[in-house]
Amino acid sequence: MTQRATTHPDPTRADVGLAFFSTWDVGTPERQEATVDAIAEAWESRPWPHEGLLSYHVYAGEDGATLMHHSQWRDDDAYQAFFAQGRDARNADIDTAVPGIERLGLTRTSLYRSVTPGSGIGAVPEAFVTVDVEFEGPDADRQRSWVDTVLTAIGTGPVPGLLAAHFHLSTDGTRIVNYAEWETAEHHARALEGPGQGIGTVSEAWRRVREFPGTVEGGRVRRYRRAFGVVPE
Repeated sequence: MTQRATTHPDPTRADVGLAFFSTWDVGTPERQEATVDAIAEAWESRPWPHEGLLSYHVYAGEDGATLMHHSQWRDDDAYQAFFAQGRDARNADIDTAVPGIERLGLTRTSLYRSVTPGSGIGAVPEAFVTVDVEFEGPDADRQRSWVDTVLTAIGTGPVPGLLAAHFHLSTDGTRIVNYAEWETAEHHARALEGPGQGIGTVSEAWRRVREFPGTVEGGRVRRYRRAFGVVPE
């Protein structure tokens, strides 16, 4: 059976083999809300599709136009089985309810490392931020080195309001998706206004992050709130 999730997902759970992130552009706040309603109807009206799907959550972009989808899977076999058995039927219902959704792409990832800096112990995150970093070409060692460099920089000083950051490596070796949990959107906005041209400081450690070789896009940042989620009963 399918049941609505009451909290955000845990990216560190041990049975997750793959995590997928995808983004839809729906155009307006009104269509954003209608799309979330259509997603809820498409999912809650059907049985849970596959035992290998561990959770599925949708986040509403602060821009009023985008939705981010985050799903956790046991492995790729589970996803392929789900795709064959019912993904298109759900999307067809959603597209009937809200025509004209633009699907911007899907990134297949696995979690590499997570950090919980220690601020706001016990706080429940209200804001979720993704940072998407693209490299010049596939290189798994470079992916891991970039994450290690960022985590070293985070360890040099506090980032107020940052509750956790979960660094996911795309399985094709070309991208990083940092899924970060923030105490509030205001905390994240203040961090972006800092002296280090974004999150971080002007320290040598953060300079190495900003000047890391081989990056095509230094970090496309999007901020969301969790809008809907389902898990197996």
